[in-house]
Amino acid sequence: MSKRTLILLITLMSISLIGIIIIQGFFIVEIYRDAERKFNNDSSIALSEGVEWLEKREFRRYVVKFRDLISSGGAIDTTAINSLYIIKEDSDNNEVMMYRNASIEENLKVPQFWNVLDDSLSLKRVSSERETKVLKIQKEKEYSGISSEQFLSKIGEISKSKEILFETAYHDLAKRNPIERRIGNVKSLSSFLKYRFKRFNIDIPFEFAIFNADSITRVKSENFVLDKNTFESALFTDENDESGYLIKVNFPKRTPFLVAPVISVAVVSIIFTFIIIIVYIYTVLILLRQRQISQIKTDFINNMTHEFKTPIATINLALDSIINPKTIKDQSLVKKYLGMIKDENKRMYDQVENVLRISQLEKRELNIKKTTLDLNELIKIAVSHVQLLLENKNGSIHLNLNAVKSEIQGNETHLVNVMVNIIDNAIKYCDKIPEIQVSTENVADKIVLKITDNGIGMSKKVQNKIFEKFYREQTGDLHNIKGHGLGLAYVKKIIDYHNGKIALESALNKGTVFSIELFANK
Repeated sequence: MSKRTLILLITLMSISLIGIIIIQGFFIVEIYRDAERKFNNDSSIALSEGVEWLEKREFRRYVVKFRDLISSGGAIDTTAINSLYIIKEDSDNNEVMMYRNASIEENLKVPQFWNVLDDSLSLKRVSSERETKVLKIQKEKEYSGISSEQFLSKIGEISKSKEILFETAYHDLAKRNPIERRIGNVKSLSSFLKYRFKRFNIDIPFEFAIFNADSITRVKSENFVLDKNTFESALFTDENDESGYLIKVNFPKRTPFLVAPVISVAVVSIIFTFIIIIVYIYTVLILLRQRQISQIKTDFINNMTHEFKTPIATINLALDSIINPKTIKDQSLVKKYLGMIKDENKRMYDQVENVLRISQLEKRELNIKKTTLDLNELIKIAVSHVQLLLENKNGSIHLNLNAVKSEIQGNETHLVNVMVNIIDNAIKYCDKIPEIQVSTENVADKIVLKITDNGIGMSKKVQNKIFEKFYREQTGDLHNIKGHGLGLAYVKKIIDYHNGKIALESALNKGTVFSIELFANK
């Protein structure tokens, strides 16, 4: 995968992820807003219906008492008849149309029953009569000069309509009572409102108060406080839809109530979003890692090809020289060329062996049996393996084996290979006469092995990747140096299998120090 394709892929995935998060956030916000709108609407309806019911309750009480009064009989003080006459003449047809709307008012004086201040109560009973008549007349003078009473007697008796109670009388009467008496006690009002709100699934604490103009009355809950989310409704409106009272209600726990249905959705959404983010990050890391591995493998193949090409070419040249008639007679030259062939063959074998070891370690197929070993003695064995290489470069190695508790549990073959790989790198990556120091010491319950060289060192970037498989620094002409980044990857795996730790300190042109920590036997 090319770098441009990888960047495009990551960009598209990032945009998609951000889009999903934004949509999820918008969806959660909309759920909350819908819940808020529904709550406001339901609260307003519940309060309005409650107010309407309170008004009807008071009116019903008035009607019942008034009806009882009428049925029991009351003294009529005065009676007045007010009539409205509309007369229209049709001379062509010799007809007169008369419209009459009359009301009869009877003033009643009755004992107190409404708990007002007066000892007695005056009520009006109003009856209404309506009539429309068309009269045939012969002459205009038949009706022109008569009185209203004479005219009424002439057209006949007035029919009575059913008695009605005007709401004006009710409102005038009700206004004389204080709001505390009209509403009842605070506890009963609270229970009533609670029932009304519960019908709309609003089952949370609330506070309320009744206001007269701008002043609060004694009808209020203990903890009522005005806020921006207070609901209000006019109370006890008159025939002109005017009212001197307002009932106001607020919900202190409004926000938690609205958030509650959203929490479950939000939690599930956050969980899934978090999973998507984790998978996204993991996928991106895999893509980057795969690209890195692909690049590393490409470099490995190129390096391996170069490393194999040189020994093969050397072997071919040596063989050509041996079969030369002049050379074959010279046994010293033959031995020299055979030695070169053997060395180059061993070099290729070691590289193949490193590849196989790494593969076996990754598949956990490498057999690592642990026994009790003396680390100081293992170091001496490892030094003996690289002694010839060291002598060829006129190098030297110094041992400072100061660890008293030097016994460990480990595998001799693999631990020796570890030390050989590190010392071999110290020799190879040195542009001067190699000087190597190997030391051991006890620290707490561990034994610490340090291998110090005076080689070319390495940068911080290289130090962070030196234990990765196939990695080798891409600076300078490193093809002159044998190795493919396999040795140190193998070293790291073996130390891990021994429950140990390996670290390094290095600086360019100042050498490197490898530190290995292993548990010492008690």
